[in-house]
Amino acid sequence: MRKKIFTVKLTDEQRKQLNALINKGKHSARVIKRARVLLMAEQDKKDEEISTLVGYCISQIKNIRKRFFLEGLDSALKEKSRPGAPRKLDKRAEEIASAIACTNPPEGRSCWTMQMIADKLVELKYVSDITDEAIRLRLKKKR
Repeated sequence: MRKKIFTVKLTDEQRKQLNALINKGKHSARVIKRARVLLMAEQDKKDEEISTLVGYCISQIKNIRKRFFLEGLDSALKEKSRPGAPRKLDKRAEEIASAIACTNPPEGRSCWTMQMIADKLVELKYVSDITDEAIRLRLKKKR
């Protein structure tokens, strides 16, 4: 069996903080689970045992131990921000999409479809490509 690279050694202050976090106040379930993982990891419990007790997969437990070892307690307990994908439509393109939707539809059509608005924005070179769903979501938020 391989020796664990990222071992957890808590100070008395950190141990008190984790126990208080688990037993008092309102915290998210994820933070409480991570605190439990750190406390169990310090007691030299195997990852498989921690996994069954906490309900995390083994890779999550290894990642928590690694973050604690490299970055400290706060990093191990809290998630890093996930900003998501950049927006396809900037403010100007949103305004144009809204203006297109308010104009008269092309000949032979009774109304603008989301796909037609998306195609028009690409044709006018406000975006390189965009889906009709992205248009729908942005116009829905403008209401």
